[in-house]
Amino acid sequence: MGEGYRTAVDAAAIFSETDLDGRITYVNDQFCAISGYSREELLGADHRLLNSGQHGPELFREMWQALTDGQVWKGELCNRSKDGSLFWVDSTIVPLFDRDTGELRKYASIRFDVTHKRQMLHTLEWRVGHDPLTGLPNRSCIGELLEEMLLRARAAQGSLAVCMLDLDGFKAVNDGYGHDSGDLLLVEVARRLKRFLGAGDALARLSGDEFVLILGDIQGPPCLQDVLEQILRAMAAPCMVRGRSISVSASIGVTRFPHDNDDADTLLRHADQAMYLAKQRGRNRYHLFDVSLDKEVKATHQTVEQVRHALQHGDLSLYYQPKVNMRSGAVVGFEALLRWHHPLRGVVPPGDFLPLVERTDLIVDIGEWVIDRALAQMQQWQALGCHWPVSVNIAARHFQRDDFVVRLQRLLARHASVAPQMLDLEIVESVAIENIQRVSDCLAACQRLGVRFSLDDFGTGYSSLSYLKRLPTQTMKIDKSFIQDILHDQDDLALTRAVIGLAREFDRQVIAEGVETVAHGELLMDLGCDIAQGYGISRPMPAGQVVAWVERFQQPREWRVKALGVL
Repeated sequence: MGEGYRTAVDAAAIFSETDLDGRITYVNDQFCAISGYSREELLGADHRLLNSGQHGPELFREMWQALTDGQVWKGELCNRSKDGSLFWVDSTIVPLFDRDTGELRKYASIRFDVTHKRQMLHTLEWRVGHDPLTGLPNRSCIGELLEEMLLRARAAQGSLAVCMLDLDGFKAVNDGYGHDSGDLLLVEVARRLKRFLGAGDALARLSGDEFVLILGDIQGPPCLQDVLEQILRAMAAPCMVRGRSISVSASIGVTRFPHDNDDADTLLRHADQAMYLAKQRGRNRYHLFDVSLDKEVKATHQTVEQVRHALQHGDLSLYYQPKVNMRSGAVVGFEALLRWHHPLRGVVPPGDFLPLVERTDLIVDIGEWVIDRALAQMQQWQALGCHWPVSVNIAARHFQRDDFVVRLQRLLARHASVAPQMLDLEIVESVAIENIQRVSDCLAACQRLGVRFSLDDFGTGYSSLSYLKRLPTQTMKIDKSFIQDILHDQDDLALTRAVIGLAREFDRQVIAEGVETVAHGELLMDLGCDIAQGYGISRPMPAGQVVAWVERFQQPREWRVKALGVL
């Protein structure tokens, strides 16, 4: 190349020359600048020094074939500079021949930096398929992602869970705190959901407060259930936004492949339908889509009728789980828990049948039976000189009846020897605040009868200072989902400490559920919570075992030592 031409090229482009063996024989200043290598490092080196690993071997085979055939090769290449960063160049590689002999002498490469253009294109492509607020894939992208995941799952005979998640109460956040705060909350929700992503999973934000989570290779329903419950707890945990603690929950609809063997759009629609049902059934929960909806309806009806038969024929009973003062070692009361004695399945816990029953008026009959049995049992214990209060759980459908107070008064009158203060009614947060004014009025009317109230599963719903002020419950029960992990989860520890502090400020007794070990109790005592229940103290037991258990019970030595140390 003539000196004039080389000067012109050097001024305009990234230029190099290479011998027939691929060794660099000439580079200009622009080549050195963009690559980060000195001229001394480059001369004599192979061009593979700049290989980024972004291109397959077929591209280079095609390029060298064209050059050896005497053809000009053009294309965009990604190179790696000395510091490891990538840059893109628009390359034209020209074979140069001897004028006299016609033999191939070397190759000249003229390049132009197109990194910025590439970045711009990448950004535009990213924006088309992503939500700019959270950085997650958007609605236009998730369908394609799901189709790809379905292809892989079918080929590997694997499974997928498509989860549609919608926040409960998000509109109130936007209305009360502004859209900027709502956006920050969405960013935090996205961050929490990302924690559940594995290598074969995907997460997207569709619009507003609606997200899609696709979980790959879920190992059976129990595993899926565990993950979904973890997600619900993560969503319900309070979030600090601009100095304010904001709590929302989530409703999740789930459909499972290959149980639901359809295309991506249909699976998303089924998950959305299931999510709608989750909202209808109380929010802060998940619902699994069943392809055979008629079968589900029939099965639900069958279960309800079986439970109705059990109630009528004496196949229901109450088990009692003690509440103890860990500092003094005293048994301060019991929680009555329903059990179904099934002729084939044995003792069935309430979680296996009550969610179905709670959708029907049968739950009212069961609720009144539970209250009546608990009062009768307290009457029997009193005759033995044992005065233990008992708490019972009240379902939303039961508590929200207009005649709840009147019917409760009748039940109390049937057991007049039992002081109403001995009965403690437990209601969950989500029930309490659905119609807070009515609930507050009902609480006050029941308390005028002497009955006590506890706010159950505190921390998993819509807790706020205003709700606590308007709900005159005597007791707050910290949900076991927080207690179980306080020994190693700093977030749960902080939440538990905060709830105990709230209880103290609002002059409420606080009870910790789910105490599994002595260490749980020690930490709770340090935090200022002395009353607890859980498997670490005792599993629920039939009424006939209670008196003997109380006589045998001794607080663990570690709790006694801690109590003496404080005193």
